Amino acid sequence: MTDPEKNLPHWDAQDNHSDLCEEIRQALRDVRDPELGMDLIQLGLVRNVIVTDQKITIEMILTTPYCPYAPMIMESARKKAEEATSLSTEVIYGKEVWDQSMMEDSTSFNWGLF
Repeated sequence: MTDPEKNLPHWDAQDNHSDLCEEIRQALRDVRDPELGMDLIQLGLVRNVIVTDQKITIEMILTTPYCPYAPMIMESARKKAEEATSLSTEVIYGKEVWDQSMMEDSTSFNWGLF
């Protein structure tokens, strides 16, 4: 059972492609939000990963819907996942609104700076 104060994702691919999930997770740790300096996994921005027919679909959100870095961040995520797995990858924008409860460790960021 998950911590009720956390909103951590469960990727669909964890059920049938757990080996790929770890490769993807590590690759996406190289993609950082340029304003916050934290990676996509730390921030909890990757909400789902689906692997079907030799294709990966990454559903992700951003910390703000009008993030000026959105195209760059999403393209970097796509490239990193493809490089790590050699599978065609698409990144789609999810419907969830990001909040601090989605972070791996919300205590590691000083929110007083914002």
